[in-house]
Amino acid sequence: MGTPISSIRNLGPAMESAFNAVGIATAEELRALGADAAYGRLLSAGSRPHFIAYYALHMALQGRPWNDCKGEEKQKLRLIFDALKASRHDKGRSQLEAALDVIGVVEKKA
Repeated sequence: MGTPISSIRNLGPAMESAFNAVGIATAEELRALGADAAYGRLLSAGSRPHFIAYYALHMALQGRPWNDCKGEEKQKLRLIFDALKASRHDKGRSQLEAALDVIGVVEKKA
C-alpha cells in the first residue's frame, strides 16, 4: 500500500478520487506517471478538461503552490494542455461539438 494521492500538496480528496477511478491509486504511481500522462488518463475517461486543474497538478508534483505557475511556464503548459485535450477529450468530435462542450452545451462523449 502506498501513500495517498491527497497527501500531495494541492491535491485533495476530489483529485484523489478521480485518479483512483482511472487506476492511479497512490502518490507514488502518480509521480511515476507524471502530470501529462496522468491527466491524459482523466481526459480519456471522460473528465471535463480544466486548465487550472492541469497546471495545479504540475505544480503539486513539483512541490510548489498551485498558483505559482505564471508567465512563460504557464503559456508552455497551456500548449501542452490544449494538445492533450485535443487528442484525448475531443477525439472524434467536430470542432463545433468540442466548442459546445467547453461551454457546457453538449454531453460528454463516452
